[in-house]
Parts: sequence; C-alpha cells; structure tokens
Amino acid sequence: MWDGPYGDWGSRKYLISSLDQSLQRMNLDYVDIFYHHRPDPETPLEETMSALAQIVRQGKALYVGISNYNAEQTQQAIKILKEQHTPFIIHQAAYSMLDRTIENGLTDILEENGIGCIAYVPLAQGLLTSKYLNGIPKDSRAAKEFIPFLNERDISSDKLQKIKSLNEIALERGQTLAQMALVWVLQQKSVISALIGASRVSQIEENVKALNHSSFTHKELDAINDILL
Repeated sequence: MWDGPYGDWGSRKYLISSLDQSLQRMNLDYVDIFYHHRPDPETPLEETMSALAQIVRQGKALYVGISNYNAEQTQQAIKILKEQHTPFIIHQAAYSMLDRTIENGLTDILEENGIGCIAYVPLAQGLLTSKYLNGIPKDSRAAKEFIPFLNERDISSDKLQKIKSLNEIALERGQTLAQMALVWVLQQKSVISALIGASRVSQIEENVKALNHSSFTHKELDAINDILL
C-alpha cells in the first residue's frame, strides 16, 4: 500500500489503513467481506486476527475471511476469531485437479467449522483448458519467461499426459476440459465457489456451461483419481 514499515502484510496498522483507504476510494461505509490475503511471518497471528475483529466491531465489514493460510494457521485463526466473536466465513485457497494441497487437512477444518472455501486458480493457470493439449504454445503464459506463476519448467511431459487423459474423460462427458475441471472443484464439500480468470466474455460463457453437467459418477471420479494420484 505504501513503501516502508507497515505498508504491506498483516499488521494492525496496515489492515485498518488499507481498508479505510479502500472505503474512501469506493465511496462506501462498509464492505460485506474483508480478507487478509496471506499470513505475515513478521506479525503475530493474534495481532492480525484482532485487527480483523476490530474492523467488524467498527462496522467497516460484516464478515472476515483469509486466504493462503495452511491448515494449522487456519485452525489458530478460527480459535482467535471465535474468542472475539468475529464472523469468519470464507477461506480463499488455491485448488485444482493439479493442486490438491488443501485436501491435506484444510478442507476438513473448514467443513467442521462451517467455513466456505473459494477456490482460486481452479484451471491451474490455464493448464486445465484446451490450450496445452498439444504442447506449450509460443504465445501462451507458460512460454513467457517473466510470468512467475507458470513457466515452461513447470510443465513436464508427465503433466501434459495427465491433462490429455483428463480431456478424454471430459469429452466422454460432453464437456470441455475446463468445464469438467470447474465441476470437479465444486464437488468438494467445503468449496462453495470458484474464481475464474477470463480475458474474453466468451470464456466466461463457456465456463458457466459447466453447470449443465454438474455431477460425476463414481466411475468417473475413480478414473480421474487414477490419473491424478
């Protein structure tokens, strides 16, 4: 938000000041949900969560959420926010067929505590679309060296083969790979929504069609797990 101390991460000063400035820019009195985007290794979790609680008490947000917290950090955050009677309702986490890290404890914690998960990068930066079925296109994100989240080194021949095998299942279901990947994410009990990135309206329209076939047979899920695990 600004250079120097307290200009980023999770201090009380940063969180409250950043929201105050956002409310001023949006000409709003409050927001429905205020997120803390990532854990701050330099700030005690108690300070960060207490700042979120203060924001709710001041009427600047109705609910709070967190993002990119692991299972242990999330459990601690839940405890602190419960003690301060702060409504914690959302956890935004990376989740896709190719990144199932949150299944190692986090989804169980969220489900046990009635907290919804919003999955981001459900299409794995575009890997779970038709774009990479025939290799890495020269104009793709992965081919650009300056993109930090996906590059050619991340795409092995084994991963490409998995994507092709998943695409075969999608075609049998009458869906695109992207549509099936979105439905797969949404079938996780704790996942209540998925964030998609789109550069064209047609991509949004195509992804929404995933809801036309929003369930899997046990056979399909077993086949998908055989490919991924």
